[in-house]
Amino acid sequence: MPKTGTPLSATAVRNLKEPGKYYDLHGLFLRIEPTGSRRWVQRVSVAGRQREIGLGSADLVTLAEARELAVSNKKLARAGGDPLAAKQQRVAIPSLIEAIDNVIELNAPTWTNAKHAAQFKSTLTNYVTPKLGRRPVNDIQAADILSVLQPIWVEKNETARRVKQRIGTVMKWAIAQGYRTDDPTLALNQVLPKPNRRPKHRASLPYTDVSDCLNVIKNSDAMLSTKLAIELLVLTATRSSEVRLANWSEVDLDAKTWTIPAERMKMKEVHIIPLSDRALDVLQQAKALGGDGLIFPGMRSGRPMSDMTMSKLVKELGYPVDIHGFRTSFRTWVQEQTNTAHEVAERALAHKTTNKVEAAYARSDLFEKRRKLMDAWANYLSDNRENLLSVVSS
Repeated sequence: MPKTGTPLSATAVRNLKEPGKYYDLHGLFLRIEPTGSRRWVQRVSVAGRQREIGLGSADLVTLAEARELAVSNKKLARAGGDPLAAKQQRVAIPSLIEAIDNVIELNAPTWTNAKHAAQFKSTLTNYVTPKLGRRPVNDIQAADILSVLQPIWVEKNETARRVKQRIGTVMKWAIAQGYRTDDPTLALNQVLPKPNRRPKHRASLPYTDVSDCLNVIKNSDAMLSTKLAIELLVLTATRSSEVRLANWSEVDLDAKTWTIPAERMKMKEVHIIPLSDRALDVLQQAKALGGDGLIFPGMRSGRPMSDMTMSKLVKELGYPVDIHGFRTSFRTWVQEQTNTAHEVAERALAHKTTNKVEAAYARSDLFEKRRKLMDAWANYLSDNRENLLSVVSS
């Protein structure tokens, strides 16, 4: 649909998705951002100067309502008034829908994956805004949030936790803007029941969700060293202790390798890990934090980061998985998305080989094939998924 021309219709407004400006009457137009945010804006001449006035979210303000506001503003401007100043004099508390759009617009430049904005909004659109969306953001109480979480908390616990985390993000934005003084999601921590889950294996994410998880971690308020440690763990498919105790003396940035000594390996064998470009970037960021011993030191001087630090962050962000489970995610991806030989995948995970035929292969550490595999895994996580099968062929 053209972005200029005939006036808009209510049907057109509902269906428009492409980023751009779509003009109506009286200087009114619909602005659609790349993030998916849809807002009414009016250009009006005030004292000989063109001014832009925001008229609210298109998810909340209808076309008819936007036109009514536009006509009112134009009349005020013709009478010598300033509709923008009049608007600013009104203390307008945004609705929850408007607050969500503001949070997405604020964070979009820092989200490396464009899909994250859509996922952030769709989660709240599906479960929260149908019931609470038109309410002023300062009017949302813990009981309101409980009412949308309780029906899905047990059956869809992972989704419910993400909903809770994302509502909390919006509430923190509202606090920063001065619209409220508390985050009502915090009151639910001791109220919602613990799901009755007894997994036979360590809880893991589907490999399709790992990239989204890393994006959520990256954009959290956690310490940078913790976020980098988790990302390196995922990129290298290593165990928590191997990352937490990693030392700069083990890393060769020029050769793009990380050599873990036998005494730190579960199988008591030296493990040389090929580092992808993204893994190198993570290490360079860690290097900038200072220090020449432990790569990821803990809060106490000379002590490593605790295992709980990484696990707690992942769970608090709505992913009820075990840190060790990211190795399972990697192994499943290898099995379902590549034609990598079994012995290469097992060697990448530093698993002990029991089969005599495979043990013969293990005399070589299959380093170059593992490098291709780890590069492909890093590319997959960054949504660069082309030609994966050929890249990691055995």
